[in-house]
Formats: sequence, structure tokens, C-alpha cells
Amino acid sequence: MKNSKKLDSNSKFGVSFSLKQCRNFGLSWQPVLRSLLTDMGIKRFRLMSYWNEHEVEQGVYDFSELDAQISLIAKHGGVISLCLGARQPRWPENHWPEWAWSLTHNERSEALLHYVETIVKRYRDNPITISYQLENEALLEQFGERPEVDRDRLQQEYTLVKRLDPKRPVIMTTSTSWGIPMRQPIPDIVGFSYYQILYRDGKYRLSFHRPWLDKLRAATIQLLHSKPSFIHELQAEPWGPKNIWEMDLADQFNSMSLDQLQENIRQAKATNLYPIDLWGAEWWYWLKTKHRAPDHWNAVKELFT
Repeated sequence: MKNSKKLDSNSKFGVSFSLKQCRNFGLSWQPVLRSLLTDMGIKRFRLMSYWNEHEVEQGVYDFSELDAQISLIAKHGGVISLCLGARQPRWPENHWPEWAWSLTHNERSEALLHYVETIVKRYRDNPITISYQLENEALLEQFGERPEVDRDRLQQEYTLVKRLDPKRPVIMTTSTSWGIPMRQPIPDIVGFSYYQILYRDGKYRLSFHRPWLDKLRAATIQLLHSKPSFIHELQAEPWGPKNIWEMDLADQFNSMSLDQLQENIRQAKATNLYPIDLWGAEWWYWLKTKHRAPDHWNAVKELFT
């Protein structure tokens, strides 16, 4: 399968990067991103354009931090897949500005479409923008705060992005860990999440994920829609009873030991669905710098160096 050539010739591996998650760990985003670029050697980033960060007041934009992230990545020869929309990675999953909830549903939809248009127009001429990810797990209602699923609006968003920038592929992620896209919009590329250790109902559980299952899903999508698939979110951080920064290290390693991290990477590589974007870069840095526990950082570093 030639997914990697269709998706990104720059790297078979990348990471998601969130300034919000950096703040959760009490970290400034600049040294984290700089270390990922220089020490880790990462060239591919999934980057967020959080609506409630950049349009705190309706019609008033501040893209200084997003511009700075993109500039730093460009300086070090990296590329980005830019997330769009209200639903983007990291809690609370739906990143609506507060003012949007004073609007009617139709007004809120118009405001969202205007924000998506503003982002695409701002960054489409930047050569390091290689793709867009539209509305992370767009149709998932059971996870996150203030979900507002609207398939018609999602189709409008997709059509808008393709009109504004027809050259770059639009990625959309499946809203379940087993589903395949059957209804419109059908994206240019389909992203899968790959998690092994889950925490539910007071217990750690092993998920059903196996490489053969995602190979089968990808083959089905290729057969039905002639679209490639890849792993947009490989679990490489804990999932436990509390926020990671509220758990002690023993609990964190119950969910994501070094052995489990290496096993997740092994299984993801066995799917042959590239690129593989890892989830947890902020945590590895926090372990390394705040807890003098660099093993996870060093293990991931082997992928890139």
C-alpha cells in the first residue's frame, strides 16, 4: 500500500502538538516545540487552530501564537497538517468561543464557516501546510463538552475548504475506532485512532485494536471510495482515572509503560498505514524535564533519529 507517498513524502512518523496541553502541564509551548524539532528531529506536525484561542471576541483575531508555531516549524524544515473547525484534539474536544453560544444555531454555523474560511485563507499560501484535518472525530457525540453534531454543516465546511484550497487534501477522522465513512462528506484521506490501553468504569482495559483490523478497514475504504487511510492518533500517553498531570507516575505507567509504548509503536507499524502521528509529545517532554524520566522521550526519539 502506498499511503505514505500519497500523504506526505517528508516523514513516515509525526506528532500532534497542542499549546493547550503544554499549559496543562505547566509548560511554555516554545521550548517543547523547539525540543521536538531539534532534539527529537520531528518534521511532521498535526497543529491545532483552536477557535477559542484565536477569536476570543467575535470578529477580532489574534493569530500570533499559531503564526509563531508555524514559523518555528518552517525554520527547522518541518511540515504541518492544520486542524480546522470547532472540534479539534485535546479536551474539551469542542473549542467553541464563549460568544458563539449567545448566537442561534444558524448564526453559530455561519460564524464557524467564517472562521474556517479565515484560517484557510491565512495559511493556504504557506508551503509547509501540506493538508487540513477537518473537525476531529466530527460525529462523535459521547465524548467532550458541548458537542454539536451537524452533518449538513460539516458538508458545508468540507465544500468550503475544497473550494478555497483545491490543491491540498482534506483529512477527516472516523468518529469510532471501528467505523468506515459511508455518507457524505467523504474526505480525501481517512484518519484512524489507534489505542490499546483504555480506562473505563474504574478499570484499565485492553482495546480490540489489532493491526489486521485496521488493514481491513483501510482496504475496505480503498475499495469503496479509492481513498487512502493512515493512523492520525497513536496512543503514546496514559489514559487513566484523572488528568495525566493529576496522576502519580505509577498510575501513569500503569497505562503507558515503556513496554506498552514500544508495543503500540510496533503494532502501528504492522498496519503499514503511514504516516503514523503519535499522541503524547507534551507528556514525554514533561516526564523528561520535570520528573527526570527520559525513557519515553528517548524511545520515541529512535523513530525519528
